[in-house]
This record gives sequence, C-alpha cells and structure tokens, in this order.
Amino acid sequence: MFAGMVAVLLASSLVSVYPDTAALHAQVQAGTLLQNHGVIATCDVCDSEIVTEAQGSAAPMTTVVPVGYSASELAAAYHLPASGGVAGTVALVDGGGYPGFESDLAAYRSQFGLPACTVASGCLKVVDYQGGPPLHPDGTDEEKQLSLETALDAQMISAACPACKILLVQAPTRDFYLSSLHTATDAVPSIARAVSTAVAAGVSAVSMSFGYPSTKDINTGPMSTVFSHPGIAFVASSGDSGYHGNVHGYWPQNLPSVISAGGTALYQTSDGFASNAWSGAGSACETDLPPANGQPAAVAAVCGGHRASSDVSAVSDPATGVAVYDSYAAGGWYTVGGTSAAAPFIAALYARGGHLSRVDGPNTLYAAPAGAFSDVTLGQNAAAHGCQPTSLQLCVSGTGWDGPTGVGTPNGLAGF
Repeated sequence: MFAGMVAVLLASSLVSVYPDTAALHAQVQAGTLLQNHGVIATCDVCDSEIVTEAQGSAAPMTTVVPVGYSASELAAAYHLPASGGVAGTVALVDGGGYPGFESDLAAYRSQFGLPACTVASGCLKVVDYQGGPPLHPDGTDEEKQLSLETALDAQMISAACPACKILLVQAPTRDFYLSSLHTATDAVPSIARAVSTAVAAGVSAVSMSFGYPSTKDINTGPMSTVFSHPGIAFVASSGDSGYHGNVHGYWPQNLPSVISAGGTALYQTSDGFASNAWSGAGSACETDLPPANGQPAAVAAVCGGHRASSDVSAVSDPATGVAVYDSYAAGGWYTVGGTSAAAPFIAALYARGGHLSRVDGPNTLYAAPAGAFSDVTLGQNAAAHGCQPTSLQLCVSGTGWDGPTGVGTPNGLAGF
C-alpha cells in the first residue's frame, strides 16, 4: 500500500530548496500550509502525517531550515516553564533500525537550544523490543520511512521535557505494515513485548504513536495486561482518521489503563496561541471495555457506559505541523502532524510533572485542578463520518470534554 509513496520519498537524497521558508512558517502559524501542499502517512499503523511538496504529491517537503513549529513555540503555546519539573525517563516504542537516530536528535536539540542528550551521557538509550542491542538497520524503504515516526517521537519528547532521559525500544519493521498475511493479531505480541521491556527499565512514561485494529482478543487478552502498571503513564495516539464510530476504537489507545492523546490545530494569534479540534483527530467508543480509569460517568455515558476517547490533546494538524529532523530517509527538515505528535509530547509532560505515583491511566487528568487544561471549544472531526446524533460530544468540540480533544490541551504542568 505504501510502497509507491515510500519509493518517491526516497528517490532523491537532495533537500528541496524553498526560497522563502519564513513564508511557509507563517502558513503553519495561520493553519494554511495545506492550501498548496498535501500529506502522506508514515506507515500502515502510524499516526503521523508528513507534509508534501504539493497537493497530490507523495514527495515530502524537506527544507534546509525548520518550517514547522519549534520547541520554543510549543513551550510557549502550552505555557511550559523554562526549567523545572522532574527529569523522568520516557520510552518510545517504534519500528525498525535507525542508524542516525542519535545524530538526528542532536541536530534537533542543537537547532532549538536544548541540552544535549547522548548515549555517552546516559541520557539516551536504544534497545530492541526484547531488551537486547539495537536492531541492525536493514536499509529497506519501509524502515527508512519509519525513522520519520521515531524522529518525531523523540523530538517531541525533547520539546516537552528537555531534561528527560529517552529510551527507544525498537520493534520489528514488519509489525508496522499489515496485510492479509500479517495482521494486527500477528503484530501486537512484539509491541506488547516492547512495552514490557520499557516497564522493566523503570521508565516514567511510555509513548506509542500507532493504532491497530482492535478485536476482543487483543482488547481483553494478555496483550493488554502489559499496561496494568499504576505509576507509569502509558500514552497512545488516538488516530488520524477522525471519528472511528461508537463500537470500537484502535488499540492500545482504547484501553482503560492507557491515556488517549487526541489532536488539535494550533494557531498563532496576536494574543498568543489558540487551538481548535483537528478534523483528523481520532475519537471513538470501545464497547468491549469499561470506562477509562478515572473517567467520569458523564463522559462514559456518551458511549453507553464504556470507554470513550480521547482523554487529552495537543498539536496534531499537519497544516500546523511541527519541525522534525531526519537524515535516514530523504534527509533534512520535515513538517509533520498527526496525533503521533501529541502522544510523545503528553507522555513527556507526565514524566516532567512528577506526580506519577497517583497515575493509573488517565485518572489524574479528570481530577486535575481548574485551569490545568485549556478547553477546546471549536472544531469537529466527523464531517465525513456522520457522528451519531445521540453522541455529538464524540465528534464536536464544546465546553468540557469532547472526543477529538478530551479535557483540552496542557496549560503548564499542573495537570501532570
């Protein structure tokens, strides 16, 4: 499915030259970038979208300087302190080998004035899904494409918590590309093993920027028990296809013990920043499962007393995308969106907030003090899907909780 798109992405190692990257950045701030550009997905199950050179093009827009939102802009948008908090450890579960991972992370952090995070210093560690040495890169187009997801995740962790340590847990590339011969049921065991590896390492939070089609066996079987560890924040992207329906959501964001990260568009205004629900942000009911841990009855009632997602949100709209540096694919600066940006950002805020002893799924989000989150009251994610009239909260943002954005976007660290 993605072979043609990947081939186009990797056909040239040259970075596209745009004469006015400042104008492109202004389009990001205004949310108009996609008027002249398109998007492509990173992999079958990834929740990241890469901005392309033109509408209908599969060639990513790569530049020699960043176009997407910077680390400092994200900190300003979510009122994060310049320093402070707890320097926890965030694990990211991603796919495939990535030979330039450390140097690409260094390029991002240097560009935006963040402290170095290296293997030698103990800040950065890379293991495979079983806890062994990093996966050996195989050089396939699919693996190179997956490096963009990994780069996005690590760089969003860096933006949200510059002092946090980072653990990259690499699962096999094949488990991020599904087919009739390799289904979600086949892929999920290695993902669950990767999560267990992260837990055994003593991390503060686990970021998962992917979603697999859910089944009752996956939702309630042993593959989901690996998330039953109070004191660790498990954060997963809610999806990039809008309203999923009122029966099933994607795994693992649908689990009661996992925090579902929804998505917004992020606009820069004369007064600062403003967020609307992103039309692609995932929301759903999961009728196989009870409400999320700590989810109020009024929220669960939207799904007939079952798990309703999402729980919280951050920037995800590729039209207002973030800057990502990657050298393994075509090379250069990319502009990327999707709820894959929100999940690692939120996971890092949990690690920085320092109140993990009370965390059990999204429970503390729903018990947070007034003002801990900025309510998102505009936008919807169901224009093409037709939200059920009895559960409009699943699709349409308004006062209080809604499906696309949960309780809202972070307003500092008080909610974490």
